[in-house]
Amino acid sequence: MHPQHHTLFIDYCAYFNGNQDFFECHEVLEEFWKDIAPGDKKHPLVGYVQLATGLYHWRRDNYIGAARILEKALHNFQYNIGHIFFDEIDYDKLLIQLSDALSAIQIGKSFQAFQLPLSPVLEELVFARIQLLPSSSSNYLLHKHMLRDRSHILTERQESKQRKSRRQ
Repeated sequence: MHPQHHTLFIDYCAYFNGNQDFFECHEVLEEFWKDIAPGDKKHPLVGYVQLATGLYHWRRDNYIGAARILEKALHNFQYNIGHIFFDEIDYDKLLIQLSDALSAIQIGKSFQAFQLPLSPVLEELVFARIQLLPSSSSNYLLHKHMLRDRSHILTERQESKQRKSRRQ
């Protein structure tokens, strides 16, 4: 199986092109990256995570943060030219879209989403996944990092603190 046909990469593309849930893009692809290339900050999956993160910041009018992280994504993609993780994506078009987004941010334009330029095979897989996505309000997508259920994260943090205090 081609790595871009992995469920988590398909999910990333579906969230990106489907409901533009860039926060969820980050979540699923970070999981995939940790599975296949943990710690490799130059891996192209990191660039894809940065791309989604940058668009999330831009949507929230954080122009400085958006530009900073999208520049990192651009450098990552340029560093990884020819990598297998661009086989099913139109690399040249992706770089143009990313560069155009950076230019728009730098002149203060409002958020403008774009679609990942997928191969026909990947597009078919992604389209099937898009049909299963839940609908989300634009307010939820805009503020997802604050509105999502974080109880499991908070529980894990508390348990970690308790373990550390017992060791001391």
